[in-house]
Amino acid sequence: MEYVRLGTTGMKVSRICLGMMSYGDPAKGSEWILDEAASEPIVRRAADAGVTFFDTADTYSSGSSEEVTGRLLSKIFPSRDDYVLATKVFFPVHKGVNNRGLSRKHIHAAIDDSLRRLGTDHVDLYQIHRWDPDTPIEETMEALHDVVRAGKARYIGASTMYAWQFAKAQHVAEVNGWTKFVSMQNHYNLLYREEEREMNPLCADQGVGLIPWSPLARGLLARAGSEESTTRAGSDPRIDALYTEADNDRQILDRVAQVAGEKEVPPAQVALSWLLHQPGLSAPIVGATKDKHVDDAIAAVDLALTEKELAFLAEPYRPRTVKQ
Repeated sequence: MEYVRLGTTGMKVSRICLGMMSYGDPAKGSEWILDEAASEPIVRRAADAGVTFFDTADTYSSGSSEEVTGRLLSKIFPSRDDYVLATKVFFPVHKGVNNRGLSRKHIHAAIDDSLRRLGTDHVDLYQIHRWDPDTPIEETMEALHDVVRAGKARYIGASTMYAWQFAKAQHVAEVNGWTKFVSMQNHYNLLYREEEREMNPLCADQGVGLIPWSPLARGLLARAGSEESTTRAGSDPRIDALYTEADNDRQILDRVAQVAGEKEVPPAQVALSWLLHQPGLSAPIVGATKDKHVDDAIAAVDLALTEKELAFLAEPYRPRTVKQ
């Protein structure tokens, strides 16, 4: 496993981040969610391979993902300092008009709830899950700064917004002497590259680390060249919403399958390796519900792609509607 600094911070993370959205209570989430007993061997496999970066969110399985994440990591790692723990705030966990968004009220309540569920006194990275149009960004950034100053989070990050929004948030923090974002968790993979227009260059210029979600396009890239389906593929409406617009998706998938065949590796390794070769990329957030998902992610770190192969994979892409 390789380890890199998260953006320009001094904190190092594994080049693969294990997304914990797949673990929790199936009764509180989707049918593809694994319970704690089924999750443990997969998380242990990742940790044994050197993964030290784990990402969840308060809203995943109505909080049960954080509960499972906290129990498993405390069981697997000898010390809290041995891993980097990230969670997010914005979406509701319970009912209530103030149980959502990025108001000072919700942020301070949410971080305390997350820490309780995670069984720790701090998270290493506290991220805003979305932009909140109903709350002044000054209120949000000062509240996040207070969370850091209270020792409840070491760093803050953002996810899924327009570049102008991210730039505004960073500017507000800078002029007020508040904590700035060190990471951007954005939607980025071979089938969706609109972030290359503005967000990725902005983050590169500002030294913000990229930790993209859905690096395998909700499994489509992992199944390139195959008609295999999965439980999630059959029950996740976001797949069609995000990836069936572009006519050239099939051409990209065919090229992923072709390169994978030539290298005699699974398509997932090729797609992840392409992403890991991109500028400013710290660690893609990979979901795993099977051992092979972990193995492919780990192997992708060491899979070299030539400049010709990288260009071959990227060439069919055409601009598409921005989707968050």
